[in-house]
Amino acid sequence: MSARPDARFWAGRKVLVTGHTGFKGAWLTRMLGSIGADVTGLALAPTGTISLFGLAGAQPWLSSHIIDINDAAAVQRLVGAVQPDIVLHLAAQALVRPAYAAPTATFATNVMGTIHLMEALRACPRLKALLVVTTDKVYANPETGQAFRESDGLGGHDPYSASKAACEIAVASWRQSFFASAGVAVATARAGNVIGGGDFAENRIIPDIFRAYQQGATLTLRHPQATRPWQHVLDGLNGYLLYAEALAQQRNVPHTLNFGPSGAPLAVATVVQAMQTALGAAPGWQQAQGPQVHEAGLLALDSRAAHAALGWRDQFDSAAAITRTAAWYAAFAKGADMHAYGEAELRDFMGI
Repeated sequence: MSARPDARFWAGRKVLVTGHTGFKGAWLTRMLGSIGADVTGLALAPTGTISLFGLAGAQPWLSSHIIDINDAAAVQRLVGAVQPDIVLHLAAQALVRPAYAAPTATFATNVMGTIHLMEALRACPRLKALLVVTTDKVYANPETGQAFRESDGLGGHDPYSASKAACEIAVASWRQSFFASAGVAVATARAGNVIGGGDFAENRIIPDIFRAYQQGATLTLRHPQATRPWQHVLDGLNGYLLYAEALAQQRNVPHTLNFGPSGAPLAVATVVQAMQTALGAAPGWQQAQGPQVHEAGLLALDSRAAHAALGWRDQFDSAAAITRTAAWYAAFAKGADMHAYGEAELRDFMGI
């Protein structure tokens, strides 16, 4: 059983979450609210007609601000007004394929957006900790299938991966150059591929499966045999909160940690089959035709450092994560009250 955040620590704590309107950000703000934090969100407006943020309904503990992380002046104004104790930075261009279409914008958001935030935070005397969330794709990947450890070298074949590796380098520089002397703990969390209810993004496998199911269409896969460290979103977010808590308490924890599932990575086609079965959808898929942009074929994370440093474990193995994810989408398709559904799921996970 994994450790859980200490509600006594988080109660009344001023927390800034960037990217709070996204899939992970929307779940994270609800988790923070469940343990009493005073949360401010900074993000772009949700994309698409449906979003988890919109389904979540009113959140009295959240002050939401629609701001582009690339607008340095607006970021500085909000940070100055909030004066946060802890910052969890999730705002990003987080998809591989759109990064090929807009590499300059991807680097601007993922690197310069992070720098805009860090520069604004340098003027916050009460700041205790900054946790920047990156990705398992920051590592130089020789495609051996060996699980990456935090000491492995950074790389990035595609623009998204390279932008996140560059973000890691920028964060390390600001930590050493500015934040360490000010007594502010700064770290990065390298996350696996998260799944869970409420993801409606384009070009991500779970939403793609659900859309094909709803439309009665045949699912198209680009790289069916690619493997990924699939993890339930609540497991990953629990790790982020434990990490931020440890940083703010000035505990002796590493400057970067991996957060991935304990089981073996699964192929995309395996996840598709399991998800279709759990949804009661017709099985099957078709291979995308024509040349495809490069995406990593093999990815795995070694998360033993997070186990040792934080007492963190994933509560759900891949099969359980898929089952819970499918149950969320099945409830959504039936018109359930997804605010109430999400609250119940969160209470069950957090043990409250």
